Amino acid sequence: MSDEKNLSDDLNDMLGDAKEGAKKAADKAGEFADEATEKAKETFEDVKESASDFADGAKETFNNVTGENKKVLAGVLAIILGPFGIHKFILGYNKEGIILLVVTFVLGFITCGLGAGLTGLIGLIEGIIYLTKSDEEFYNTYQVGQKPWF
Repeated sequence: MSDEKNLSDDLNDMLGDAKEGAKKAADKAGEFADEATEKAKETFEDVKESASDFADGAKETFNNVTGENKKVLAGVLAIILGPFGIHKFILGYNKEGIILLVVTFVLGFITCGLGAGLTGLIGLIEGIIYLTKSDEEFYNTYQVGQKPWF
């Protein structure tokens, strides 16, 4: 009987040690999880700040490149993407941009591309006009004066 009692005591001691070890492991895991959460929050804040700085820098660069005068951007887009009216949207002429899109796709489909060719020609002419005007003349005509066509 004493062997059974010793065996039972040994098993109880081992069970107690296992419980204690499991509790220590759970405490360590909890500490690790807390540290990981803190590190993740710090990293998120750093990433958020970096993204904000990048966005501010991109806006500043865009404004430095185009400034108030969007002549070069509108001119190049008119030549390259004229049929889609992107240059009209850049200058704030949404109605005219939609007109170019509709003519390009709807009339272009009905006439087997003739409408798209026409709007492409309009875009090319407008792009050349935009790029040959002086900065001041372009700004006064198309951005202040809001002249939508040619």
